[in-house]
Amino acid sequence: MPTITLSFDLNNRLKVKKDKANSYDSCIIYDSAENKNFLDKLHWQNKDYDCYIDYHSNHTSPDLFLTWDALQSAEKTEALTSLLDLIEPYLINISYLKFNQTDYVYRFRNKKERNTQIYKNDRNIIYQSQLCSTIKAIRRIKEKISNDPITLNFGAVEYILPSHFGFCLGVQNAIERAYETIANYPDRRIYMLSELIHNPFVNNDLNKRGLKYLQTDKGQWLDADGKAVVDMSDISALWNQLKLNDIVIIPAFGATHEDKIRLIKKGISLKEFDATCMLVEKVWKAIKKHSEEGFTTLIHGKYYHEETKATFSNALSYGPALILADIEEAKLLGSIIMAPKEAKRKLFDKHFINRCSPGFNPDTDLEKIAVVNQTTLLRNLTIEIINYFRELIIEKYGEANRREHLWDNEKGDTLCYATQVNQDALIKALSTDLDHALVIGGKNSSNTYQLYQICARQSGEKAHYIQSEANIQSIDTINHYVYSQSGDNTEQTRPFINTELSTETHANGQPKQKKPVRILITGGASCPDGIIQQVISKINEFFPKEELRSMESVLDELNEIKELEESKNG
Repeated sequence: MPTITLSFDLNNRLKVKKDKANSYDSCIIYDSAENKNFLDKLHWQNKDYDCYIDYHSNHTSPDLFLTWDALQSAEKTEALTSLLDLIEPYLINISYLKFNQTDYVYRFRNKKERNTQIYKNDRNIIYQSQLCSTIKAIRRIKEKISNDPITLNFGAVEYILPSHFGFCLGVQNAIERAYETIANYPDRRIYMLSELIHNPFVNNDLNKRGLKYLQTDKGQWLDADGKAVVDMSDISALWNQLKLNDIVIIPAFGATHEDKIRLIKKGISLKEFDATCMLVEKVWKAIKKHSEEGFTTLIHGKYYHEETKATFSNALSYGPALILADIEEAKLLGSIIMAPKEAKRKLFDKHFINRCSPGFNPDTDLEKIAVVNQTTLLRNLTIEIINYFRELIIEKYGEANRREHLWDNEKGDTLCYATQVNQDALIKALSTDLDHALVIGGKNSSNTYQLYQICARQSGEKAHYIQSEANIQSIDTINHYVYSQSGDNTEQTRPFINTELSTETHANGQPKQKKPVRILITGGASCPDGIIQQVISKINEFFPKEELRSMESVLDELNEIKELEESKNG
């Protein structure tokens, strides 16, 4: 088959030329012998072609490259107009075409590649914690295995920390990429698509260094002062001020196809500054695989969460998709799957019309289903949904036909393993005797809320969801975040440490030795270690100094444990 090769530069601009009438025309190489990046088969100018993409990395090239937005408004030939219409649906593919099925845009860095010092400096106290660093060093040998918790004995108060807590690798990658970009490109304007991670202290620190946010985590456009812009044509919106040399970092949650296409059309390079977590990408790869076999994607996730939006948007490029919030919605969908044909559409429209891909047909698109999840949810909840659909499919089609109607290859493993290890480690830590449990993280952090839910089931109202030490008002009062499905959070003032309970008496009325207050502390995947240590320091301030052991003595004990662990492992 004849071939055509289109040329793009690193800013996603198409190579064009001008004809005699001064209109822009296509600049195509026909039947090149050096074709490498196959795009697709195209029918153009009444002929079928295999279309390839060539990438130009020479910034000083005399060739003419124009952004998509510039071409849309320019005078152009009919041939170029029809070509643009043909390749517009492929814009994201073109931007990432050099990646094959096994590639990830931003792989996790190994220990030698890590660049934590780019953000761990004297100005960044939110990242500094000798306590947390030592605890993590103790457990680093078994990175993916939850172990017994560690107790920090300060005398009057003891803190129980799970073996795994805080920053996951995806968050570390994203933070390193943001700080490295600021350091490496001091003369360029740098933006975040939205919040880098769900932690206000990290986002605020980046903002102070000049990094601006194009939109909120809900997709609301922002101006240079961080204020919401209602009218998308408003020139004050940062989206409308982007220029060719600007940098936009895609956060760890990923981005919707709509946002990516908007950036590509403006000539913004994506690959180099895409900080999407590779475990989010793993979900997208699973979607592509099962969609190619005709399965509809069911996403277990929060419909308002950025990752779910990005995953849903990604799924639309491969086939039908639908979002399920929980097992109750799964059962509603199950009733639709089992309903007679004449009732399916009415039931579906009642419950899922705003949670599905355009043109979703409940008569045919629910015959073959595959479940994936927002990576930060509780794994057992996703497994519950998968098991429910497995029983339903067996009931409807029989065990012999189950695999033809339910994708059975993921089995819940699209959950982030760091999320799972943090959850497992927390469950182990909760098995000890506790007075309170503190879960620290951004109030819009999904994975932090999942950790809080685990604590709340065990400790009830003695489990508290906080953002920092600022939530602790006094020794007996704490401000707890009440998480809501709408994404709006309110605070609830709760009782905290009752020091009278720390004193017990013998049967004869004589006082026993004072019992230490035992507080479990964990942090979500976007919680910096420094904030955890600041919470510990704040609570310690409420106790008399003579009743507390020093930070140095606690650190000495941790280092002894570390040395012992190292000796065990050679």
